[in-house]
Amino acid sequence: MSKVRPTLGIDGLALPILPPERDERVWAKLVRVMFYTPGFLAMLLFKAGEPEAFGITVELLMLSSAAAIVGGLFIGSESSGAGADRSSQVGTWSGALVLELLAVVPLMCAIPALFHQLAHSRLLHAVAPATIDVTLGASELLPAVAILPFMLYQLAGFGTLHFIVPKWVNWIINILILGLITGAYVENRVAEYAMERHFAGALVVIMAITVLYGTLKLKQMQKIYDANCPPKDPK
Repeated sequence: MSKVRPTLGIDGLALPILPPERDERVWAKLVRVMFYTPGFLAMLLFKAGEPEAFGITVELLMLSSAAAIVGGLFIGSESSGAGADRSSQVGTWSGALVLELLAVVPLMCAIPALFHQLAHSRLLHAVAPATIDVTLGASELLPAVAILPFMLYQLAGFGTLHFIVPKWVNWIINILILGLITGAYVENRVAEYAMERHFAGALVVIMAITVLYGTLKLKQMQKIYDANCPPKDPK
């Protein structure tokens, strides 16, 4: 049976609501997936894409891959035993925040454009005189559907961000994620690559600032919790 956390501190004030305990092994496995998958896709696009169209997509994929390693560093620092400090106590939560916002979000931003570039690459699909150019139509949007369960993950309280910012701020951040990803994809489709870079750049900056704030906030919440948590009953 899981232990119920105290809700009131020794000062009579409400304790910070920290994220639930996470299984570090699950997140460590996700680090491996998030490292190899975007890196492989980036190499594939280098091989098959057109240079003027795939630039920002490759950058997003490489960011996703590199951020997974950083998230793994945070997760690897998790400790609750002897010698643990507040930083190590929030290692898994901080690593989860890095993976959610700096690995998953750039990957979701890159995937729709990646599919479009692969589907229409003239290096992959050589045009012969009798070739019929088949239009995929609305089916090109299928890879973008992954954003919907991610939004549910964030807004239904599964995400780490849910415990760091107020509900209305969480909604604003996730609406910005949806809007910027949509904007970047639309600009890629109409070959406005400069605007696509602006949308993607704004997305990455917002995610980086949120991760920085969230990591420091988690550490501060743990500090307040440790200082005011009632002592445990003797066994």
